[in-house]
This record gives sequence, structure tokens and C-alpha cells, in this order.
Amino acid sequence: MSEETRSETYAELAAVGPYGVRPGHALITMVEPHPGHEYAYNRWYEDDHYYAGAMAMPWMYAGRRWVATRELQELRVPEDSAVARPVTTGCYLSTYWITEGRYDEHMKWTVGINKRLNRDARVHRERTHVFTAFQDHAATVYRDGAAGPRDLHALDHPYAGLILQVVDAEDPGERAALLDHLRHRELPRRLAGSPAAMVTVFRPTPLPGDRMTYVKQVEAVDTRLTLLWFLEEDPRTCWQDHFADLGALDAPAARVELVAPFVPTVPGTDRYVDELR
Repeated sequence: MSEETRSETYAELAAVGPYGVRPGHALITMVEPHPGHEYAYNRWYEDDHYYAGAMAMPWMYAGRRWVATRELQELRVPEDSAVARPVTTGCYLSTYWITEGRYDEHMKWTVGINKRLNRDARVHRERTHVFTAFQDHAATVYRDGAAGPRDLHALDHPYAGLILQVVDAEDPGERAALLDHLRHRELPRRLAGSPAAMVTVFRPTPLPGDRMTYVKQVEAVDTRLTLLWFLEEDPRTCWQDHFADLGALDAPAARVELVAPFVPTVPGTDRYVDELR
């Protein structure tokens, strides 16, 4: 394909399909660098993969990285998590928003570019994907109603922390009721007066069959909900007063599989790398 043809194709694609700003989909990926490779992993992700393997892709319009120091890892529950084994595994979290209605186009690109990065030896092997899934947006619940940043701003606003919460319904038929309970009862109650400004809720989707082999297939896609709590305070200073009981969900026919606090990384630096172990 000639350069001119490629350019024309880009113009044609831009002229059709959704192009809103709503975060209709997300990539949420929690990764554990192998012992002894923490600095190398962080530099690879910060300097190359965050951009080439994510932000440079079509329809992925916002992203942010988070880190869990050992102190934060030790706050996690439950001990017998179905997501992280042991529950302290997965010290880096990356979150990305994808334009609503553009999931299929984005997935074709991401599979293609990651195959190319792999061929070009631009993939860091010394890491384990603990929890990596593309997700469909299900709901956003705000503490302050119409005031403050919206969910589309969440990955650019300077939030001081984030909590990843993973909840499973007992069976697929119960997930809709669980989402309704969270959206209208549990989350508004917990957000009131707390340092969390909003909670975004997502439903995981299966990864494509031609995904990279080092990323395992998504589990519990029919029963699981993924919640991101965006905090205006460092979780280390407000955990006991507001979030220590997030593992005890007040909802029928459901189980919390992970509650994991993080703080934002400082892009371009190795801050916190020496606090992971």
C-alpha cells in the first residue's frame, strides 16, 4: 500500500463512525514485574510501551499509570483473592479510556501493533499479567452530582489515588441486579462524605483469540464487575476511616474478589520502584 493510499484511508475512517468523548470502554491491566527486573520494567513501560503500545493507538484517548508500594499491597483484601494469588501480586496498574463504539476498531489495531512490537523485540518479557482485561463501561456514580470532573476527565485530573475493586456475582443472572444495587444504593452511600469523587464500573470482555500468548484469557466475564474509585487523598492517609471495609460488600449473592489501593506514578521517573518489595 502506497503512502498516499494509507493517508486517504485514514481520512475515510475519520469521516465515519462514533467520535464522542464518553469512555465507553477501558483497558485495565495490573502487572507484576519479575523480581530483579522492577527498574527495567518501569523504564520500558514509561519510555516506550505506554505510548507505542497504548496511547498512540486510535480511539484510546486517555491513560494513567498507578503503583502499589509494599505498604499499599499489604492493605489488600481478601487474602484468598480469585484475582491475585497471592493478593499482594500486581504492583503496577495501567488504566485507559477508549471511545464509545470504537472497541472493535481499537482491538484490531492493538493486536496488530503488539504483534509488530513483539517481532521488533520491544516487549518486556520479565513480567506477569495478573489482571488484564478490556472492559465495557456500565455506570459512573459521582459523590457530588453534577459538580466536579466527569468520568471522561478521570485519567487526566490529578487524583491522589485509586482503588481497584473486583466483584463477582454468584451467577450470570445476578450481575444485572448487583450492578443496580451498586449504582443506586451501595456506591452513593459509601461515596457520601468520603475522599472518593467518583466510581466507574465496568464489565470485562473476552480477549481476542489472536491475543499475545503472555496475556491469559479473561476470567468470569459473565459474572464480574470492575470498579475504579478515584480518590482526592492518598489512600495511605484515609484508608482506615473510609475504605478498610470495602471487602465487606453489602449486596446479596456477590463476593468481593479484590480491593487494591494505588497511587499515581510520576511519569518519566523511577519514583516508588524501591518501595515495591
